[in-house]
Amino acid sequence: MESKQNKALVFGYSDIFFSYYIDTEHVCSQMVKDHTLVYIYSGEYLIEEGGVTTTVGAGECVFLRKDNRVIMNKLPKDGEWFKGIFMTFKRSFLKEMFHKIENQSLPIGTKRSQSSVIKLPKVPSIESLFLSMTPYFDTSIEPSDDIMRLKQIEGVFSLLNVDKKFYSSLFDFSDPWKIDIIDFMNENYMYDLSMEEIAHFTGRSLASFKRDFKKISLLSPHKWLMKKRLQIAQDKIMNEKKKVSDVYLEVGFKDLSHFSRAYKENFGYSPTHYS
Repeated sequence: MESKQNKALVFGYSDIFFSYYIDTEHVCSQMVKDHTLVYIYSGEYLIEEGGVTTTVGAGECVFLRKDNRVIMNKLPKDGEWFKGIFMTFKRSFLKEMFHKIENQSLPIGTKRSQSSVIKLPKVPSIESLFLSMTPYFDTSIEPSDDIMRLKQIEGVFSLLNVDKKFYSSLFDFSDPWKIDIIDFMNENYMYDLSMEEIAHFTGRSLASFKRDFKKISLLSPHKWLMKKRLQIAQDKIMNEKKKVSDVYLEVGFKDLSHFSRAYKENFGYSPTHYS
């Protein structure tokens, strides 16, 4: 039997990634670290953020704004396997782009869209851009870095032509806005994020994150996360009657023995005490 690993292929050139999932769906939860333009050739792409799911089908395109967590589901549909291209725009690339166009007539006072998942209308500029990259799904045909860079530039101009609001998202080079630390950690406690990543996604340097955290908690960030995970685990075990073998993964532990040991140290009894 063919393994799931043999049914999936992801490869990239520069900051453009080609993705196949042949006859199985693939679900992942991740932080979108760079602005990303996604085009679906076949299959279906589901993006969930804040309880809202956006469905992107074959021939459709979606923009994912950076510094947001989404749940992605890539799956086959109507007998066709998932096939898509993910074009990322790093900060350094966008700064270079901005300097090249800043002498042109830039829109003044445009506001960034509130949504971080924006499904785009079907327009010829975007469709022709991604169809021109179809040959590169054949891994024996390798494009040059210069070609891929031109495709990224074309992608930026295509977005700007779709909606002037993209100026505010793409060319915002200020530090990420500060968001409430506790709100972020309450929503993301179950994920495997380093302190550096949490600092970044709340709009802070690691030093300012630690400094701000001291103002709101007597615990260190690590101990706060541990306590949060154990409290949620206790509720799931005692009130929701869930199995310990399921709960430890749901709350962010990777190892059952580590979870059991931490649980007993915190509550004074093992997680199986009332089961």
